[in-house]
Amino acid sequence: MKPPIFVLLFTILIVSCKESKQQDTTIETQKEVVVDTTNEKEEVLKIMKSYKNAIQNLTTEGTFQLFTQDATVFEQGKVEGTYKDYIDGHLGPELGHFKSFTFSDYQIDVNVSLPYAYTTENYLYTIVLKADEAKGTKERTIESKGVATSILKKIDGDWKIIHSHTSFKKLNQ
Repeated sequence: MKPPIFVLLFTILIVSCKESKQQDTTIETQKEVVVDTTNEKEEVLKIMKSYKNAIQNLTTEGTFQLFTQDATVFEQGKVEGTYKDYIDGHLGPELGHFKSFTFSDYQIDVNVSLPYAYTTENYLYTIVLKADEAKGTKERTIESKGVATSILKKIDGDWKIIHSHTSFKKLNQ
């Protein structure tokens, strides 16, 4: 009779260990990851500020690292394509005609929902166009109210813009 009791006790021991191990696994998978959203918002703000500063400095230098290669850009009701398309066919050449580009009354709202962040920017901007003697144009100033929305994604620990949409309306001049 001793062998069956031994087998029964051994079986109970194995089942008990297995249940304990499953319980440990369950506890491990239920741990919640705590994210410092304040820090994430600050990181997103740095990206957006870098882009705004580049535009105010009339350059695209360093901006390609802020966007993914396949980031989509929309401006004033037009699909510009990727960020590279936008720089090559629109913004890059346009910056060459500007004497200055300044933002004012700038406000930004950032929402983080990992791995994404969403921004909304509201601002006024002033562009001073260079005079062009060859075309017979004088220096002139354009003032507009703008709004922009961007979607960023955290990729390999870095925030990157994956979508940008801007629009504006000219102020009374």
